[in-house]
Amino acid sequence: MQWETVIGLEVHVQLATRSKIFSGASTAFGAEPNTQACAVDLGLPGVLPVLNEQAVAMAVQFGLAIHADIPEVSVFDRKNYFYPDLPKGYQTSQMYHPIVGAGEVEITLDDNTTKCIRIHHAHLEEDAGKSLHEDFHGMTGIDLNRAGTPLLEIVSEPDMRNAKEAAAYLKAIHSIVTYLGISDGNMAEGSMRCDVNVSVRPKGQEAFGTRAEIKNVNSFRFVERAIAFEVERQIELIEDGGKVVQETRLFDPERDETRSMRTKEEANDYRYFPCPDLLPVVLDQAYLEHLRSQLPELPADKRARFQTELGLSAYDASVLSASREMAEFFEEVHRVCGDAKQAANWVQGELAGALNRESLSIQNSPISAQQLGGLIGRVLDDTINGKAAKQVFQALWNGQGSSADEVIEAKGLKQVTDTGAIEAMIDQVIAESPAQVAQYRDSEPEKRGKMIGYFVGQVMKASRGTANPQQVNGVLKAKLDALL
Repeated sequence: MQWETVIGLEVHVQLATRSKIFSGASTAFGAEPNTQACAVDLGLPGVLPVLNEQAVAMAVQFGLAIHADIPEVSVFDRKNYFYPDLPKGYQTSQMYHPIVGAGEVEITLDDNTTKCIRIHHAHLEEDAGKSLHEDFHGMTGIDLNRAGTPLLEIVSEPDMRNAKEAAAYLKAIHSIVTYLGISDGNMAEGSMRCDVNVSVRPKGQEAFGTRAEIKNVNSFRFVERAIAFEVERQIELIEDGGKVVQETRLFDPERDETRSMRTKEEANDYRYFPCPDLLPVVLDQAYLEHLRSQLPELPADKRARFQTELGLSAYDASVLSASREMAEFFEEVHRVCGDAKQAANWVQGELAGALNRESLSIQNSPISAQQLGGLIGRVLDDTINGKAAKQVFQALWNGQGSSADEVIEAKGLKQVTDTGAIEAMIDQVIAESPAQVAQYRDSEPEKRGKMIGYFVGQVMKASRGTANPQQVNGVLKAKLDALL
């Protein structure tokens, strides 16, 4: 039987507010446990929540970015459950009237085709605390610093059909929230994580299969691996005569498998009801237009502009617009050097390779966009050749100069383009290579093209790599052919 996979994602994005969603406690990451949880976060008797206006603005900006419906009124609800890291015994969330309605996100697939993934809604809620298991020898510690941190939960429709699409969707969400500046998207620190809903059904069947929810997956790679395992597990289970149980599962990256945690709860298990301590949120049109006017150029728009205005390929435009930092770096390199294609090649090639080797992000690049743009400019105006450019790049990377011009001058890398000087070096190489000249003269015409490489190498060696390779090739061929 042929099977079809159905995937939906619930993405939890920590919003980059300085204080929590209902209190003034700090949201800074990395503080000592339980030093950033105040009376409101702990749900102590007599306290009342006060809604963080910035969290509302960030949620609305996300909604505007995905062309979503923004309801005039949204309402907070209490989601009731008991767990050690939830001190109040309920989570303040939004169930029936979320702040962001239906929208869509366009994803780019490996073959550069696009697909729209529908967003069902996005709602605001408070994060829970964190359970700590490692250092307590059979016990569990609770850190409530995270309790009350504002979350935007983005719920997709079940529109994805394989792990690649799910990862592309998650990357698209990551790109949007970081472009907007509403989250740093740091998955390693828990700023963005997702629950993955996976089911399978026979191809051609309209009804969905029974889904399993894989909780708190925190990397693009883990999303793909978790889905791959879960799809195989469900298909094998059904084909062996069993049934998929609706449940919550956990992905174990070390064993590369999902494991059952608990039976999946339904909404009525949480006994949702409107929060009596918070008024409905009312948004007027003027407020929405104010937030709309503050939106930056978003990834899809930037990608399209890179193709139409700068002439980049769909692949280059997609890579360079994937993150705001990468796009801004590339645009500054292009501004300095004036050649979009060369800027794209260097940013994606030499720079990306060096960053990967050192496990650095582009924000921490030892070479600035201005320095790289200046280096490319010196290649374009024939001040240096490609080989020397790599030497200049390495020197700038190592902090051995403040600009390409400084490194070129200090290392004597300026390209020799004087025809007389190049001819003199070529004449010397020919005079010192009688055997190779004879071999060139006696060879078949179609083989001479490869043999000329020897002479080019000798000239480049004599010039210490500073001779213009194109000029060397042209003059050499003319002089050697004259000896035939």
